[in-house]
Amino acid sequence: MKVFVSGGTGLVGRYIVEDLLAAGYSVIVGGRNRPDSGFFSKPVTFLPMTLDPREDQSCLFDDAYFFVHAAFSHIPGKYRGGEGDDPAEFRRLNLDGTIKLFETAQRAGIRRCVFISSRAVYGDRLAGEVLCESMKPTPNTLYGQVKLDAERALLTLAAPGFAPVILRATGVYGDLSPNKWDDLFADYLSGQSVSARAGTEVHGRDLARAVRMVLETETGRIDREIFNISDLLTETHEILKLLQHETDCPSALPAPAPEGIVSEMDTAKIRALGWTSGGEELLRTTIRTLATKLPAILPPLSASASSRSS
Repeated sequence: MKVFVSGGTGLVGRYIVEDLLAAGYSVIVGGRNRPDSGFFSKPVTFLPMTLDPREDQSCLFDDAYFFVHAAFSHIPGKYRGGEGDDPAEFRRLNLDGTIKLFETAQRAGIRRCVFISSRAVYGDRLAGEVLCESMKPTPNTLYGQVKLDAERALLTLAAPGFAPVILRATGVYGDLSPNKWDDLFADYLSGQSVSARAGTEVHGRDLARAVRMVLETETGRIDREIFNISDLLTETHEILKLLQHETDCPSALPAPAPEGIVSEMDTAKIRALGWTSGGEELLRTTIRTLATKLPAILPPLSASASSRSS
């Protein structure tokens, strides 16, 4: 069975593609640039695609049964604030272009469409408030509003034979390179000051497993449903303390972020389908793995740190 994954070479999409390949799916990857040979662990079909809504891209879905939409156009490294100084183009591509892809997929006979949305649709909430899918979304960023508008557009397309599913994912970390923490690690290991920041995170492989789960679950349990995807609440002090343990880096750790300033996400709904996440142990394992790759992605460390991570 073939799955078309838009944005499959991105920081999030790559985990989805790898999980599907490991499970035996045939995967069609849509993206702006063809990946290098060996980028994925197994062969995939690559199709050039764009988020420009003026383009007719019906050919993308000719051989696919499912569609996972993970593509997003933004300033590198930024989602919230990723519009830079051109919010109109940001909205045109990520909303108008996304809706055009949803409509095209439905007409092409795609059976299920999974949209990778974001916790940003909830907006800023009171400290300690738990985010659940039944809450009224109140996005306070263009990124969150675009994601919410795309969610609503997808749900209106629901029809017999076309089941939309929305996954509201939190920040995604993982062990593939490039990695979202490359700059954070580089700053810390070079002795630069690092700000305290707390946030919710989920490993890319756990998110990918959620995607596969909603592709494989009976339609009645996932059709037109929204699921939160999150694992743990962590912060830069904790992350870098784990890195410090692996590298013996003498740089001072940032102060712990204040407690209770980040709303956690209720994931009971996706867990009721059988989804599990890696928790603290997966976080530790991932940072240990990333530490072994440091010589390839960061400036040379001190002698002790280099010997520890090699």
